[in-house]
Amino acid sequence: MEIVTEKDSNYNDLEKMSLREVLVNINNEDKTVPLAVEKALPQIENLSAITSAKMREGGRLFYIGAGTSGRLGILDASECPPTFGVPFDWVIGIIAGGDSAIRKAVEFAEDDQEQAWTDLQEYGINSGDVVVGIAASGTTPYVIGGLRKANENGVTTGCIVCNSGSPVAAEAQYPVEVVVGPEFLSGSTRMKSGTAQKLVLNMLTTSVMIQLGRVKGNKMVDMQLTNNKLYSRGVKIIVKETGTDEQTASELLEKYGNVRKAIEAVGQ
Repeated sequence: MEIVTEKDSNYNDLEKMSLREVLVNINNEDKTVPLAVEKALPQIENLSAITSAKMREGGRLFYIGAGTSGRLGILDASECPPTFGVPFDWVIGIIAGGDSAIRKAVEFAEDDQEQAWTDLQEYGINSGDVVVGIAASGTTPYVIGGLRKANENGVTTGCIVCNSGSPVAAEAQYPVEVVVGPEFLSGSTRMKSGTAQKLVLNMLTTSVMIQLGRVKGNKMVDMQLTNNKLYSRGVKIIVKETGTDEQTASELLEKYGNVRKAIEAVGQ
């Protein structure tokens, strides 16, 4: 296996570049990421299809990862309830080292092959669920061990990695490999690799939620109305979907507390 994510940058003497040169070169590297994601679309499609099928039957989606990868999983999971109005236990992000590792690195947490399965068991992981390992290198022991134990226990597994032919991908039933090449800052996988992982996570949960009926047209009709901005957005959606005025839409939203229910009430 060639670990491309650890190869030397295509650039050198970064400290001798002008500020503009640094920014332009980072931007040039970033432009290559969507093209790498495009090559992985068939893999992403397979993972999305099995995930939506499992969740339609009552399963949950789990992310496991360490460092940046773990944080990205938690970010994606935490945004699903407010965006799609789903329960907080539908999509769950777990990071090596526990919640304290979200802000501060926990030394050697990612090197424990047994801990991920222990962490998953706290949520009553079962064969109806899906576990997606996120690891830029594709070599993280925490993720490898978690996927291996999940497979042994009949749990559907996937992954998002940024190297080809990695141990993590070998454990995943539905691997997604987005090879973005060397980072601008050698080995700093929070850069292109992190961007690629975030793009795939966006695609995965958005496409899954669309398949589960959590979107109407192109609107977030099940979103949680947790602030004034989202409340105003909800009113505008009701106006657009039903043709009512803003006052009526606001009254409907107050009454039903949900954009979808308000729209459905008008149509009855």
